[in-house]
This record gives sequence, structure tokens and C-alpha cells, in this order.
Amino acid sequence: MDASERAARRAFRDQTAIVGVGTTAFGAMYRDLDPERDPYQLGLVALREALADAGLSKDDLDGLIVSRMPHYGRMCEVLGMRHPRFVNVLPGEGRQSGIALQYAAMAIYTGLASVVACVYGNNGRSVGARYGGEARGLTTTAMYDAPYGMTSPGAVTAQMFRRHQHEYGTPVETLGHLAINNRKNAAHNENAVMREPITMDDYLGARFIAEPLRLFDYCLINDGGVAFIVTSAERARDLAKPPVLISATSQGADITPNYVADDFWAEPLGHISEEIFGAAEMTHADMDFAQLYDNFTPSMLFSLEGLGFAPQGEGADWITPERIALDGELPLNTSGGHTSESYMQGWALHVEAVRQLRGEGGARQVRDARVGLYACAAPLATAHILRSDA
Repeated sequence: MDASERAARRAFRDQTAIVGVGTTAFGAMYRDLDPERDPYQLGLVALREALADAGLSKDDLDGLIVSRMPHYGRMCEVLGMRHPRFVNVLPGEGRQSGIALQYAAMAIYTGLASVVACVYGNNGRSVGARYGGEARGLTTTAMYDAPYGMTSPGAVTAQMFRRHQHEYGTPVETLGHLAINNRKNAAHNENAVMREPITMDDYLGARFIAEPLRLFDYCLINDGGVAFIVTSAERARDLAKPPVLISATSQGADITPNYVADDFWAEPLGHISEEIFGAAEMTHADMDFAQLYDNFTPSMLFSLEGLGFAPQGEGADWITPERIALDGELPLNTSGGHTSESYMQGWALHVEAVRQLRGEGGARQVRDARVGLYACAAPLATAHILRSDA
């Protein structure tokens, strides 16, 4: 990154903000399946909550980004949004949640829109989604992996973790610490799907899904909606809640014919780490918590190493129950994450970051949380540094 790029990133720092967040009732919906559930309606419920949270109305919106819904046009119809200035639709892949925030912030910063709503709706549990077993169109995964029966992202991630074990001797208990911590945090979250605490014996005794990954290493399959609203930092300060500023954001990729990366996505994550910490003029030690994308628990390990919290191959020593707990050095996935709160494909992790930075975490609140990190380790990786403006 040259001097002009660094200057541009620093000029962007703290100029945009998340001002409203909303979610549906994840736990209640998990226990009340409805095949008629519609992703647009789920997104609408979350958006109404986000608008109320910000003290805005739908008429204040001039930008809209939707995900996991078939079409932005239908959501505009549902909202009665006839003339948006900025609108788009993103796939339901989890890596898209971070991109949605990036698009919204760029639209605000460049003047393409003044208030952008990012909305996600997922009726996967009610309609029987399984996240594996099917070839997905003409994607590279279908072309290169499906002929061998490798259609499950979890099985691919299991192979990556097995490689990590081979290279570095990583014990499965490392993943157990992550899964147990997620569940411990979810026990303090009334909206979480899974709240019953688990022990290491429970973790190790659970059935394999794709060896060496066990039941508790896997994300949930559930219904829900999530929304967050982005505007300028200047306008944000006149709204209902203290704004959460976007201090830095970055994206990196490792696109190959397969989902796996032989370096555990260290190259794009290292690029991201250099950019976000440099642009925010912060260090790893400044992070009060991290919300890490956890479609499967190894993704958290890969994120911590790739971003430089632990040296490559030393994540097992770094990840201890004490360090990642709510009162630890770096609390992780304070809401319970995808393995315990809900699988909203990264979207709810953004909402949790905002609530933590506004001091709204209740029993799971991280003390004096002022700066937080979101990160997603994937072929298309993203990360942001967010901070409180209160």
C-alpha cells in the first residue's frame, strides 16, 4: 500500500457509522417452524427494529442492500421504496455480510446515498436447508469438488483443520475451547438458540459430522432476520443512540477452483490486518473484543492466526479459556456466535459488535468496551475495526 492509499484510508476513518440495529427472535423461531416463512418478511421485522433503534423512519432511507433474498426489487416493493438512490442484492454466503457494510459505508462516504439499510432474511430451517449434499449450480466448487462427493463446506473445513493438525500438531481441544466459550456466552443471551452450557467432555463426546469436526464445531441452521443502518458520522450524532464509527475496513481474497486454502487464508488475512490496523492507527492490543465468523470453529482459529493475534501455527497455545472469556484479554463471539446464538451468516455478529460498543450487552457485556473487531476468514475475507463514539 503506497502513501496515497494510506492517506485515503485514513481520510475514510470514522466518517461513517452504524446507527441502528435489529434482529428477529432467533430462539423462539428455532422452536416454532413455519414453512410459510418468507425471507423478505423476516428482513422487514429486523429492519423495523433497526429503524426504531436509530430513531428513523423508512422514509429516511435512500439506500438499500439486501442479502439472501432473491431480489432487491421485491424488498423495495415491500418497503414502498420507489426511488432509492443506491440499491443492490448480495448472495447469502456468509462472507457477504462484511461486504454489505463496506458497500454501505462507501455509498455514504462518496455521497451516493445518505442513509443505507443493510437487510438479511433467512428462512433456512423452516424450508429444510442443509448446507451440504447438493451441487450448487456452475460454481467452481460444483465443477471441481462435487464429482468427488465434496459438496459440504464443513467437510472441506475439516480437511483444512486436519492439515493444520498435521503441520502444527494442533489438538482438537483447541476447537473445544472455542465451542465451549461460544455456548457460555450464549447462556447470557436471551435471544440465543442454544443456551445450555457444555463441557469439554460434552464436546469430545459429541458425534463426528466430518471428522475431526464434531457436532459443536458446526453452525446452527435456523430462521431469522438482521438489519443494520449506516449513515455519516455527522448525521449519526443527532440520532437516537450513540453511533458506532467505522474506523477501518478491508477485504482480501484467495480465489481458487476449491474452497480450501493451503495457508488457511493467511495471505488475504495478513493483507487485511496490515490495512485495518494501519488505517485505524491501532494495534491488536487495542481490541476490546472480536466477533469472528464461525461457520465452523476452525474458522476462528484461522482468523486469529491470519490477522496476527497469534503466530501462524501457534493458535492452540494462544486460545485458552481465560484469554477468550468475557473478562479475558480478547473476548470472542460475545453473543454465542454461529454455533450457539444463531447462524445469520455474519450479520448478527455485526449487530452484537454494535450492542457491545453501546454498552447494551447485559450479562454478557464486555467491561469498558470501546473498540471491537469483526472478521471473516474465507476465500473472500473481510474485517472491520469499529469504535464507540459515546
